[in-house]
Amino acid sequence: MPPIWPILVVLAAMDAPQAGPRANDAGTAYDFALPDSRGVVHRLSDLHGKKLVVAAFLGVECPLARRYGQRLGNIARDYEPRGVAFVGVMSNSQDSATDIAAYAKEHGIDFPLLKDDRHVAADRFGAERTPEVFVLDEERRIRYRGRIDDQYAVGIGRAQPQRYDLIAALDELLAGKAVTQPRTQAPGCLIGRGPAKAAQGKVTYTRDVALILQNRCQTCHRPGQIGPFSLTSYDDAAGWAGTIREVIEQGRMPPWHADPRYGRFANDPSLTDDEKKRIFQWIDGGLVEGDPADLPPPAKFNEGWNIPGPDVVLTIPRTFTVPAQGVLEYQYFEVDPGFTKDTWVRAAEIRPSNRAVVHHATVFIRPPGYDHLVAHGTLEAYCFAATTFGTAPFILPEGMAKVVPAGWRFVFVIHYQAVGSVQSDQTSIGLDLVDAATVKQEVATKLLEDQELVIPPHAGNHRVEKSWKAEHDVLLLAMFPHMHLRGKSFRYEAFYPDGRREILLDVPRYDFNWQHRYVLAEPKRLRAGTTLTCTAHYDNSAANPANPDPSATVRFGLQSWEEMFNGYFDVALAEQDLTERGVSWTPAIVALAVVLGLGFLWRRRMFRTRHGHRRRQAGGPCAVGPRRS
Repeated sequence: MPPIWPILVVLAAMDAPQAGPRANDAGTAYDFALPDSRGVVHRLSDLHGKKLVVAAFLGVECPLARRYGQRLGNIARDYEPRGVAFVGVMSNSQDSATDIAAYAKEHGIDFPLLKDDRHVAADRFGAERTPEVFVLDEERRIRYRGRIDDQYAVGIGRAQPQRYDLIAALDELLAGKAVTQPRTQAPGCLIGRGPAKAAQGKVTYTRDVALILQNRCQTCHRPGQIGPFSLTSYDDAAGWAGTIREVIEQGRMPPWHADPRYGRFANDPSLTDDEKKRIFQWIDGGLVEGDPADLPPPAKFNEGWNIPGPDVVLTIPRTFTVPAQGVLEYQYFEVDPGFTKDTWVRAAEIRPSNRAVVHHATVFIRPPGYDHLVAHGTLEAYCFAATTFGTAPFILPEGMAKVVPAGWRFVFVIHYQAVGSVQSDQTSIGLDLVDAATVKQEVATKLLEDQELVIPPHAGNHRVEKSWKAEHDVLLLAMFPHMHLRGKSFRYEAFYPDGRREILLDVPRYDFNWQHRYVLAEPKRLRAGTTLTCTAHYDNSAANPANPDPSATVRFGLQSWEEMFNGYFDVALAEQDLTERGVSWTPAIVALAVVLGLGFLWRRRMFRTRHGHRRRQAGGPCAVGPRRS
């Protein structure tokens, strides 16, 4: 196969009913000339001998285009010997020639990827998203348009496709048959076309939009973070403007799933109505860049880590290779931190070296020699730290920390996901340590779970409920619900001893792809006798588009086609003050007590010498001791 196939960017619309979807009404075939990443120009006329042509619109940073890159390359290699030519069209204004060449290399794509700078090809085809494929017959009529298959979509990631749409269309056409399903909906990213009209709006990027993106988006959308693309410059924002508008209108971004009627949360990234209005006005006004002098100073982020320090970094012992396709079992790695005494941690961050392939990771601690997890501490803590898309590192309030007992090991449990090309990862956890003498309250992450979970076939609203009763007054700090693909909703409620009931957190539309640790703006005091109840609903019906198999009886399990009921929550004893117990036995305090005692005796002797017994008559000496905080 030649290293570069010539390009087609064409649309022929015929009146015959079997012609399928049409991209223009003129019925004219166009012979476009577009360059590849090396500047070599390719034309439609060079493909005159091919039975079929597949024009695939792709984007370098679009998550779905990345998932399908290698798959599309494999399909091309299978069908090119049968007279099918493949070409890729890169119409995003933000995709550079260098980026396109790197995309082809990463995904093993041999057919040409062509830069459609002026969106000529995208406009002629009527292409809207990436990835979106068009199949043209020998007369260059469009016979199929849409998705490659149905495995991935927004919020959906099946273990295997249920329908191979592109392959089915090619097989039917090569057999001389009409395409059974000539059009499907392509679910990917909107093509980044940049300004669509002369910039005339009064709202500008530099004065009005840049600061919103800094505050609401750049935590994730900057190099090295979980966002699939950056939003740190005007070109970034303008190129992704269509997608930005779509995800804001649909409530998908910034990702947040708590019902705003219940609770106040410190990590809520939601846009205000005014911020949404300004973004929409900027887009509608033609994406005006504005005066560079109006730009806010660049946002300051910790380089690499999002926690102070860290003081200790622990890394899984080996690099794990993630295959291009398939479903992986959970991976377990144990790491010995070498702590010879109880160690207190105020902040922790799990940091994959390759965020694209780590769906989520949970870190537990356990004693040496154990092959299972154990609860520990006064409140029987279960989990140490967790991360997934949307989960920030835990940073506890001043005076609070989690304890790692001397000699205990860290256990990483990592759920890897294939992303369309062979990848590798070596995840780490960073720890910000504090002096034990400064810790007043020990924080425990507790878990309400149901390992006997059974969801009947076709159940559209299966309910599960679990509760925990506080034996002492506690402070509730955060909540973290976790379910899998059939998860529908999750709620935390407090039932107080006086009969009152309060919804603490309600997630009415649970999203497996975005999971949050909901951190309360202020710790919530739960009096002794309060019952904390978690209630979840599951949709195992055909109405759930992410459901792997509505006919299955679903049970507890680690894999995404199985299910979990996990209601994590962080608590601390409200009246605990570890500094009282710890300080009273330190050598420094003992020495201070001796000095104060000798001073007291000396002062008492001097007092008696000068005033006889009048001091005793005045009420006796005052006790002096170290002040307790």
